[in-house]
Amino acid sequence: MTDEARVPTNLRTLMIMEAVAQSEEPLTPTEINRSIGLPKQSIHRLCQTMLEEGFLIRDVSGKRLRPAPRALNLARGILASQNATIARRQVLNDISEATGETVNFVVPEPNGMTYLDRVETDWMFRIELPVGSLVPFHCTASGKCYLASLSEKARKRAVTAISFEARTGNTVTDISSLNTELNQVSSRGYAVDNEEFFEGMIAIAVPVRDGTGRFFGALAVHGPTQRLNHDILLDHLPRLKEGAKKLADLNM
Repeated sequence: MTDEARVPTNLRTLMIMEAVAQSEEPLTPTEINRSIGLPKQSIHRLCQTMLEEGFLIRDVSGKRLRPAPRALNLARGILASQNATIARRQVLNDISEATGETVNFVVPEPNGMTYLDRVETDWMFRIELPVGSLVPFHCTASGKCYLASLSEKARKRAVTAISFEARTGNTVTDISSLNTELNQVSSRGYAVDNEEFFEGMIAIAVPVRDGTGRFFGALAVHGPTQRLNHDILLDHLPRLKEGAKKLADLNM
């Protein structure tokens, strides 16, 4: 028997939806509960709420429950998000093929930027930052893109919270210098990492915005200084901006 007090209501609701979705036939609340194990009163209350909210509907008998149109729309949305992931990967692939370098899609988290997706270069010599890697705001191109996108109040709060760890000799380690650079990023529409995170690695990133203009990720290219320099990075900028627009159009 599931301890109801330890299972949040939203999770219990998902458990009910999962049980109904996995069944080939409509189920009664009692049948649903055989795979969940909640108290009888709780399962009936939650099922009634889901009926009222349009996630479940009764079958012709009036006793059994099946997914309602709202639940089906939710399922289609989840499938659509998978299609968006495939489309995003294609955008990254196209840029990687055009630049010959590793391309990343990076999103903000409370403590830094997380690599959500990436396409690796074919070069044997490369710098690997696996999907899921968390990198600092202040010394990465993607992180500076994010900070530059914030309102003045939010940026001040975010910058003040940075520990300013010196990762290399080029890392910016004070608020004033970072704010000066962030103002430049805001005006020119891109950010660079000049061996600030790793010695021997440089990067360029552009913001990806949603339909309201709000930042939701950064598109970045990085590579070793043996192959890349500032001028080459700027040559890649038009492709990155075009890719950022395509990602925005996916409405991810």
